[in-house]
Amino acid sequence: MLTAIIDYESGNLHSAEKAFQRMARELDAGEVVVTDAPDVVARADRLVLPGDGAFPACARALRHSGCFEAMVEAVTAKGRPFLGICVGMQLMARVGHEYEETPGLGWVDGEVEKILPEDPSLKVPHMGWNELVIDRPHPVLDGVKSGDHAYFVHSYQMRMLNTDHRLAHVDYGSTVTAVVGQGNMLGFQFHPEKSADTGLRMIGNFLTWTP
Repeated sequence: MLTAIIDYESGNLHSAEKAFQRMARELDAGEVVVTDAPDVVARADRLVLPGDGAFPACARALRHSGCFEAMVEAVTAKGRPFLGICVGMQLMARVGHEYEETPGLGWVDGEVEKILPEDPSLKVPHMGWNELVIDRPHPVLDGVKSGDHAYFVHSYQMRMLNTDHRLAHVDYGSTVTAVVGQGNMLGFQFHPEKSADTGLRMIGNFLTWTP
C-alpha cells in the first residue's frame, strides 16, 4: 500500500512525513512518500494534502501543480481515501474568503472565513493546544474522545453549511471546525504530526481506514 503526501510547495512536509512514516511502520500500513509526481499520485492508495499559508496562494499553487488533475481523479473517480491538513483541509471547502474570494475543491459543504471570537481577549491566530469535542463517530476518531488535545495554528476556519460533514470541533470563543468528513474524504484543521499521541492515533486510523 502506498500513501502519497502531495508536495505542491505549500506545506511543512518534513514533520508530517516523519509522523506518517512512523505510524505506517507501526501498523504495517505500507510505504509513505512525499511526491510532486502525477504518476505517483495517480497510483497511490491514499492521499494526504498538507497546506501552510494563505488560502488563495495555496489554491493557486495546487491548481498549477502537476499533481492537481491526478489528485482529483484519484479522489473523486477512484474513491481513494484523502486527508487534508490545515489549509489542505480548508481547500476542501466550496470557497475561501481570505483576502479575496477563491474557489475551493467543493468536496465539503463549507466556506472558509476569518476566526472572529466573541471573547475579545482571545487572540487570532488560534495558536496552541485545544480540546477536541467529538460531534459524530467516525473510524478516524477511534480511540479519541472529547477532551483530548490537538495543536492548532490558523487564523481562518471552515464554517460548515452542512454540519453533518463536521466530525469534531473546538471551542474558541465560538465553534471552530476541527475535523470534517464526507465519503472517502477527511480533513484535520489541526496539525496531527504536532498533536502528540492523539494526532498519531488519528494518522494511524487514517492509514488503516477503508471508506
